[in-house]
Amino acid sequence: MNPERTISYVTSRPDPEQRLRDLVRLRRVRDRIDREYARPLDVEALARGAHMSAGHLSREFRAAYGESPYSYLMTRRIERAMTLLRRGDLSVTEVCFEVGCSSLGTFSTRFTELVGMPPSAYRRQAASATAGIPACVAKQVTRPVRNQEARSRGRD
Repeated sequence: MNPERTISYVTSRPDPEQRLRDLVRLRRVRDRIDREYARPLDVEALARGAHMSAGHLSREFRAAYGESPYSYLMTRRIERAMTLLRRGDLSVTEVCFEVGCSSLGTFSTRFTELVGMPPSAYRRQAASATAGIPACVAKQVTRPVRNQEARSRGRD
């Protein structure tokens, strides 16, 4: 066989040091989402900030945290929305925009998927259910857990 025509294949497995660097960048992305959930964020902007491609960020984020960056962002937004709805001084529409969602329909759909009931029903129910409970405890008790029905449909 001619050595000039030999093709060698290299696997794209990162070395352990590169993996640690990627995990640090992913944690920074997650921290940014936690801080800036109400701002317009998209995977491309997050990836640019982490010096990764959007596809690579999405794959690595899902591998590290079990959900896509967009899903994680929406979960943070819904958690904050739940807090605002429990307070009871804002309408569902006001809460939607306060947490960074630009579409009431998308917000309501995602809220229902994560919480298991529409935001208006949650607002009514949560106001009475958490009365007298400290906010820090109410936040832990009412934290959204992915609705199993939504998960089984493959939505994320």
